[in-house]
Amino acid sequence: MVRATSSTAAVLLLSFGGPERPEDVLPFLENVTRGRGVPRARLEEVAQHYLHFGGVSPINALNRDIIAALEAELSAAGRDLPVYFGNRNWYPMVEDTVARMAADGVESALVFATSAWGGYSGCLQYHEDIVRARAACGSGAPQLLKLRQYFDHPLLIEAFADAIGAARAQLPEQRRDGARLVFTAHSIPVSADVAAGPPDAGGRLYSRQVAEAARLCAAATGYTDYDVVWQSRSGPPHIPWLEPDIVDHLEVLSAKGIESVIVCPVGFVSDHLEVIWDLDNEAKQKAAELDMAFARAATPGTDPRFAQLVVELIGEQLDGVEPRRLGEVPGYGCALDGAPCVFGCCALPQRPGR
Repeated sequence: MVRATSSTAAVLLLSFGGPERPEDVLPFLENVTRGRGVPRARLEEVAQHYLHFGGVSPINALNRDIIAALEAELSAAGRDLPVYFGNRNWYPMVEDTVARMAADGVESALVFATSAWGGYSGCLQYHEDIVRARAACGSGAPQLLKLRQYFDHPLLIEAFADAIGAARAQLPEQRRDGARLVFTAHSIPVSADVAAGPPDAGGRLYSRQVAEAARLCAAATGYTDYDVVWQSRSGPPHIPWLEPDIVDHLEVLSAKGIESVIVCPVGFVSDHLEVIWDLDNEAKQKAAELDMAFARAATPGTDPRFAQLVVELIGEQLDGVEPRRLGEVPGYGCALDGAPCVFGCCALPQRPGR
């Protein structure tokens, strides 16, 4: 595994980004979909999800909260590491942030991505962000070491498990015992999932990691029976994506006589717009139509253990601390300056027609 150098002097929190004003919504969506040929009408349809919340995505504010908690944890641990914030798709753009780091004299930094997963969107695309930002900065760009995937870190699992327990307590008392536990994660094209992970390990790294995190969370809360479903699919309907969708699954559960459900967004570290739109609006509304009691578990980003998790990942690099992992599904290590962490681990699948 690549290790940090003695010159490491900062941490970069690298995330997806989101609009913070109504006038930013469409330009942000254009950045997200650049080069993918998404029709303007589809962008305007998705824009309504953001405008429903005043044109403000919660993701930037949530990331600033994570940074504040991380700064406090680093200080408590005696680590003098300033934390910078950069995004892929909206301000603060990672290119601008890396340029500021260079101007501040930072020669080397550790990069924490707000995705716990492998696969193209969950891992490789963050490496591409690093490459692009360093290229934009030029010869003075700091070295950037992306921290490892952390989908099965004990602190993440503990935070989700406690959130599941708290969600269960929100259900009407008479419906708690029969509640069905359902885990959700962001759907991706089946072809992208097949391409994720070394071929000799069977691919499908992303969906296997999601299933493993769900298994660990369920076991920590005493559930032996649960479901793993998907949300937030987009793209042409003829392209297969991971299924079933959470809303469709609620109808299936209702037909089986299930009267209450606990939904845990295990694929998300914070209450992104996909969480509050797809779950707190669409899924909750469907549950109400089905007369199904509905409770949604909180994401772990606001839990104090999340910042502690990041400090542990930093300690793995700076102190050689042994990584803590609970799962049996592969998770891969760090990479320097945008190099893939495992050859072919998170390859971008070929799109139809290429």
